[in-house]
Amino acid sequence: MSRRTRVSLFLALVLVVVGGVTAYAVGSAADYRRTYQRPPSVPTVSDADEPAGPASGPRIVFRHTGIDDSYGRVATVRLDDPSGPRTVSDVSCDRVDATDEVTACLRTERGVVTTYSLTEYDAGWHELQQVPLPGIPSRARLSADGAMVSTTTFVSGHDYLQVGFSTATEIRDVDGRGHGDLERFALVLDGERVTPRDRNVWGVTFADEDTFYATVGTGGRTYLVEGSLDARTLTSVADHVECPSLSPDGTRIAYKEASTRDGATWWTPAVLDLATGERTVLDAEQASVDDQVEWLDDDTLLYGLPREGEAGSTDVWALDARGSAGPRLLIPLAWSPAVVRP
Repeated sequence: MSRRTRVSLFLALVLVVVGGVTAYAVGSAADYRRTYQRPPSVPTVSDADEPAGPASGPRIVFRHTGIDDSYGRVATVRLDDPSGPRTVSDVSCDRVDATDEVTACLRTERGVVTTYSLTEYDAGWHELQQVPLPGIPSRARLSADGAMVSTTTFVSGHDYLQVGFSTATEIRDVDGRGHGDLERFALVLDGERVTPRDRNVWGVTFADEDTFYATVGTGGRTYLVEGSLDARTLTSVADHVECPSLSPDGTRIAYKEASTRDGATWWTPAVLDLATGERTVLDAEQASVDDQVEWLDDDTLLYGLPREGEAGSTDVWALDARGSAGPRLLIPLAWSPAVVRP
C-alpha cells in the first residue's frame, strides 16, 4: 500500500470520527459539502527555508489540506495572489490563527493516549508556550494585536450530558496566564442574570483588550454575547447567532445562521449590523458553512468547505459580505485562513 493510499485511508477514518463529534454540536460533516462545483488542484507547493510564520508582507496563513507529505502543515500565500504558489512550514496544526507577530496552533497529538494542545509561536517561529487543551480542537482566534488568544474544544464528561460532547472555551494572554473557562463568567440573557447548567460557550472574536464577542448556547437557543474580561461577564446582544467574527472596522458581526433542511441543521453565512440590528443573510452561498468565518477585508468573508468525494480535503472560499455576489474559490486545498496585514 502506497503512502498516499495510507494517508487517504487515515484521513477518511479521522473524518468519520470527527464527523461524529461534530454531529452532536454542529451537525453532520456530510451536510455541508459543496457538490455543485469541483475545485481545481493546488498550485505548485514550494518548500520553505523558513516556516510560514516569519514570512513578511500582506499574506494569508492557513492549514494546507492537499493529500500529500505536507498535509496539515501551516502554509502561506501572498494576499495579492491567494491561489498562487504557497510556502509550507514544517509545523502541523488542526486549527491556526496568526498576526504579524504571533501564530496560534491547535494540535492533536496521537499516541497511546491522545492529547491536545495550544502552542504559541513568535514571528521567528520560536515557541512561546504550549498549554494542554481539554478536548478536540475546534476554534482558535487571536486578538488583532496578538496579545490574547481564544480556544474552543469539544469535550466530554459534563454532568448534564447523557451522550455526546460539549464545548470548553478559554481566553489566554499570549505567553501568559489564562482567564479561565468562559462558562464560569456571569451570564446575562435578555437583561436577566441566569445560571443554566447546560450552557456552552464557543467562537470568540476580539474587539479590544477587554471586550470580545462569543456564542452562548443554552436551552436549545443560541445567543451572541458581549464579554468583558475585567468584569467577567457575558451579556446577550442578539439571538440566533453562531461563531461570530467581528469586521475589521468593528461595526458588524459575520456569523452562521442555522436553519433546517431535510431534518438536518444547515448553516448560511450572515452579517449583523451591531448599531442597527439589521441582518443580511448571504444565501448566495448554497452550501452549509460550518466554520467561524474570517474577514478578508471590510467587504469580503472567508471560510472553509470540504471537497465532495475527497476525504480530508477542503478549500477556502470568499463571499461578498453585502450579498451582491456569489462565492468564489480563493485558496484551493486550504483550511482555517488568517489574514495578516503587517
